[in-house]
Amino acid sequence: MPGHVVVVGAGLAGLSAALHLQGTGRRVTVLEEASVPGGRAGTVEVGGFVADNGPTVLTMPEYLDEAFDAVGERLSDWLTLDPVVPAYRARFADGSRISVHTDAVAMEDEVRTVCGAREAVGYRELRRWLGDLYSVQREHFIGANFDSPFDLVRPELLRLAALGGFGRLESQLRRFLRDERLIRLFSFQALYAGVPPQQALAAYAVIAYMDTIAGVYYPRGGMHAVPRALAAAATKHGASFRYDATVTRLEWSGARVVAVHAGEERIACDAVVLACELPDAYRLLGKSPLRLLPRRWSPSAVVLHAATDRTWDLGHHNILFGRAWRGTFDEIVHKGRLMADPSLLVTHAQNGLHYVLAPTPNLGVGPVDWRRVGPRYRDELVRTLEARGLDGFGAAVRDEVLVTPPDWGNAAGTPFGLAHTFAQTGPFRPRNVVRGAENVALAGAGTTPGVGVPPVLISGRLAARRVDAMRSR
Repeated sequence: MPGHVVVVGAGLAGLSAALHLQGTGRRVTVLEEASVPGGRAGTVEVGGFVADNGPTVLTMPEYLDEAFDAVGERLSDWLTLDPVVPAYRARFADGSRISVHTDAVAMEDEVRTVCGAREAVGYRELRRWLGDLYSVQREHFIGANFDSPFDLVRPELLRLAALGGFGRLESQLRRFLRDERLIRLFSFQALYAGVPPQQALAAYAVIAYMDTIAGVYYPRGGMHAVPRALAAAATKHGASFRYDATVTRLEWSGARVVAVHAGEERIACDAVVLACELPDAYRLLGKSPLRLLPRRWSPSAVVLHAATDRTWDLGHHNILFGRAWRGTFDEIVHKGRLMADPSLLVTHAQNGLHYVLAPTPNLGVGPVDWRRVGPRYRDELVRTLEARGLDGFGAAVRDEVLVTPPDWGNAAGTPFGLAHTFAQTGPFRPRNVVRGAENVALAGAGTTPGVGVPPVLISGRLAARRVDAMRSR
C-alpha cells in the first residue's frame, strides 16, 4: 500500500491531489520549485497592486469543495467567493453590448431586449442543451480515468452522441441561435481548449455551461487565494511542503520510483504524483507514450497588466469583440500570425488595475521575435482598447507589466497546454499513468481531463484515484 506519496508541483492540480491523497490516509510531501504555491495561478506586482497572472475567475467551485471535503474541511471556512454579476460584459464592433447573466430569467430578458424574442426562445433551448451536455459528461467523461478507447463504450456515449456532442460546436449552436453576437458569446470559450469554435467538438460546449450557467466567482484576495487556501488546509492535516525545491531526478528500483531527489535532498517514497508541466514529467520519467501524431499545443496569449489613474465603464470580465471572427482563429492557430482584428478579454478586478489578454500564436506555429515585436504589439493593443471605448487608456497607464509567449515558460510558450483536438481528448489525451512506471500518476492540464481550473482540480482527484488503485498491486 503506498503510504508516503511525493507530489511534484504545488499548482492547483498538485494541491488537489495532495488533499485527496490525505483523505485516503496517505502521508504527503509536496515539492515546489517556486517559493509559493499556485503554479499558473500566480501573481504579478504592478503599480502597487498584486494582480493575478493566470486565471482571473473561478467556475464550478464544487470541485474545490471536493478537495477540502477530502480532509473534512469546508470551502467556506477557507475562502469567500463573491459571485461575478454579470459573468461577462460583451462589446461588439457595431456598438451593441450584451451582458451575460448566469440567472436564466435575467439572461433570457437580456437576449430578448438586445437580440429579439426569437433568440430568447433559442437561448432557453440552448440553456437546456448545455445542461444536458454537462450532466452526461460530468462523471462519465470529464471526471473519469481512461485506460483505453474502449472505456468510452458505455451508455452515456450514446446519450452524448444523441445530444450532438460529436458534431462541431458552432454548427450545434446554430440549431438554437441565429444572432452572430450570441454565437460568439457561446463559442469563444473553445479557444481556452485550443481549438477554433468551427472545429471544436460540440462536447466542449460544457465550458460555456461552466461560464454562463453554473456561475462565475471571484475569491476575495484574488485567484491566488485559492492555492494558498488549499496548501494551508493540506498543511493543517499533516502535508509537508518544500518550496524552492527543484526536482532533479527520480530514483528507480525496477519499474518503481523509490525516492525523489531535489537538490541534495533524497526523499524516499512509495508513490509519486507528477503535477508539473507534461514535458517536465516525461523528462523526469525518462519516457513518454508513443503517439502516432505529434502533440498539438494551444494558442498562446499576450497579457498587458496595466495600473491606471482612471477607470472606465467595465465589469469584472469584459470581451471586446472585433469585426473579424473566423479568420482570426486561422491566423493564430494555423498561419502563426497575430490577429489583424483581435478580440480582447479585459478583466477589471480592482479599481485602476486592468488585465488585457490577446490570443496569439504559440511559439511552435508562430516564430515571432517577441523581444522586438512585444513593445509594438503593446502599443497596438492600447490603440485597439481606445478605439473600442476605453478612450485615453494609454495616457492613463502609470505602471505596467507585459507578458508575451516566451514569458510563460511552458511548452510552446502557451499557458493553455495541449489543445483539445479529437486526437487529444478523453482516452486519446496523454494518460495520467505511464507504462513502465508502476507507482507514478500524472496530474495537470496536460493530462486527463484537460485545461482550465475545474479540469485541473479534477485531474488531481483522478491522480489520487490512480495511487489508491496501486494498493492492490
